[in-house]
Amino acid sequence: MSIDFHDPKNKTSYTERTVDNAWMKLVKSEVRLQSIQAADIGCGGGIYSKALIEMGVGAVVGIDFSQAMLEGAAAYTARHTNIRYQQGKALHTGLDNASVELVLERALIHHLSSDELVGCMKEANRILKSEGVLIVQDRTPEDCAIAGSRKHLRGYIFDKFPRLLPEESGRRYSSNQVLAALRTAGFNQLKEIPLWETRRQYTHFAEFREDLLLRSGRSILHELTDVELEHLIAYIEQQLAVEDLEALNEPLVEQDRWTLWFARKD
Repeated sequence: MSIDFHDPKNKTSYTERTVDNAWMKLVKSEVRLQSIQAADIGCGGGIYSKALIEMGVGAVVGIDFSQAMLEGAAAYTARHTNIRYQQGKALHTGLDNASVELVLERALIHHLSSDELVGCMKEANRILKSEGVLIVQDRTPEDCAIAGSRKHLRGYIFDKFPRLLPEESGRRYSSNQVLAALRTAGFNQLKEIPLWETRRQYTHFAEFREDLLLRSGRSILHELTDVELEHLIAYIEQQLAVEDLEALNEPLVEQDRWTLWFARKD
């Protein structure tokens, strides 16, 4: 069963982690952030809205189609008065023309059809000021196909359940598709950068196991039954033990492979 983003039970599913320093360093190197206005489209639990403020952005508006997610985000970032949230969609944000200098669309476009992909980027172009920047972050099919390892724990999901890989890859856009959509939407100054982003660090495997059981922030795990999820956890434990039996009691770093596209409005 796919995740229901509107279910109040899932409203904290995307709030319980912090943003990797490598992500923040990359974004800071590509975009002038100090005191600008930003929109976080598909903001989910507000993790990246909060990070943008901590990186120097003056104000952020988080947009999401799920009221449950927005409630979770508002609670998570309650002490940040310069973050506000409103319900909207990627193609219809409800924001004014030329109202922000930065648009972030992280882990969003794989939820969109090919027609919606261009429309989403046209909407970003509409709300951006001149010289504003759109950041699109998602996985390409190639990112998804990287095998499981201690560095890439997510890959074990598809090693154990290969039936999920065509579905996972099939909803992802290739680099050429993303770049073509950006150009169609009116963006010309484009840059693509791959990134290994640390999702979370665990004190030992048992802590990672508990996080998997909660399916926190991993919509793909909602495609597995409870029994299949237990089998996956046992499989990952077995694979890590083959590499190094003692590793199960050592700190574990979960990294995901992403691709980021930076597009500047003329």
